[in-house]
This record gives sequence, C-alpha cells and structure tokens, in this order.
Amino acid sequence: MERKHFLKNGLAALGLAVIAPLANACKKVTDATNGDTTSGTDTGSCTVSPTETEGPFPTNSPGALVRSDITGVRTGVAFTIKITIRNKNNSCNALSGALVDIWHCDKDGNYSEYGGTGMQSTNYTSVHFLRGRQTTDSNGLVTFTSIFPGWYSGRATHIHVHIYNAAGTSLLVTQISFPEGSDSAVATVNGSGGTTYGYTKGMSGYTYNAKDNVFSDDSAGTELSTVTGSLSGGYTLTHTINVAA
Repeated sequence: MERKHFLKNGLAALGLAVIAPLANACKKVTDATNGDTTSGTDTGSCTVSPTETEGPFPTNSPGALVRSDITGVRTGVAFTIKITIRNKNNSCNALSGALVDIWHCDKDGNYSEYGGTGMQSTNYTSVHFLRGRQTTDSNGLVTFTSIFPGWYSGRATHIHVHIYNAAGTSLLVTQISFPEGSDSAVATVNGSGGTTYGYTKGMSGYTYNAKDNVFSDDSAGTELSTVTGSLSGGYTLTHTINVAA
C-alpha cells in the first residue's frame, strides 16, 4: 500500500484515535513565526524557520548516531549536506554548540529503523543508514556526507532536521526542500544518467514542492536549499536555518 493512500484512507479504515498521528505525520505544522528568512550575510534581523512534523520515521536514538558520514550501507550519487544554524535571539548570529540531527530516505525512498508495515514494506528496522548528529562549529555549521535522497509517493525530495541547544533542549523541527526544474539535481539524478547510480524510479509520479503537503505553502522559499554539483562529481546542498535559542 502506498504511503499517501495509507495516510488518506487510514482514518476511516482503522479509527481516528489510533491513526490520527499517522494521518498528520507528513502534513504541514503551522508556525506563527513563519515568514521570510534572510540568508548569506548577517543582517541582524531574521525570522525563525518554519516548524514541521518529524514525520512517521524520526530517528529512534539520535544521541547514539554522532557521525558526519551517514551513508552507511547505502549507495547512490555522492552528496554533501552543509547546514548553518543562526540564532534569532542573538541578532541572527551563528549558533555554535547546537546539536543537529538529520535523516532522509535512500535512493529507493526507504528509511532505516522502520519497515515491514503498510507505511514502508521493506524492513530496515535493524539498520541506521542516512541518519546522524553533528554539533555546530563557531560558524554555526554542520557538514554531513551522504547520498542524494530518492523520493516516495506523496512527497517531494526532502531532508528532516531536528535542532537542539547544547543542553539538549529542542529548538526546532523542520524540513529542507530541493530546487526543481529540468536542470535541477532532482531531475538529473532521477533522469537517465542517474540509472547508473541505481536511481531507477524516474520522475513519473513525482510530487513537486508546489503540491507537497509540507512545502506547498512555503511561498517565500524559506525551506528551499541551494544544490550545486554534478552526477560524476557529487552534489552539495547548502541551507541556513534560523532558531530562537
């Protein structure tokens, strides 16, 4: 059963009290602080990045996965993830010492630590690929080595992020979207050239950001990353997230 059909029909089939959390797992979480976010050079004024759901596949024990290389046993197009965290409550300066957890699906659209259910038939409950935690440096930066994420029915390509302060208090749960278009990394990786690296799903049935139930209202592009690179040389994602710490 596809994820989107499960989420759409699960309430009626299984009962509101049991399925409500799953039905809302991939939906937008409204954040009163949602708005334009500055990027690049510090301006001293910014808006907290949008809050989003952790989704149905959050990391079970993120503290046990402190590592910069989160590839694990998965193969795909080389991918570097660079995320900068800034503090709205400190003139939007870089936030050092913050804990940043990320997780995303593999090239086939599957998550580690889950599976064997209607949400994901492939069982990866015993492995922990494409998940990791890093601590921001003096520039507010964390860097992860991974593979380019695939996609699954009902969602655009995305990365989940959970940010904590140094004491472990949660500051923000959000998601990162990817640029789209004929020349984008998403289109290239899922095109004919990507089949060499195992990306065989193509773009048929792909859900674009404008129709994605998390990113569709991100008109200011606050969750949209910058992705550069190539299939042969690998891609690099850069993104800035603002929190109130």
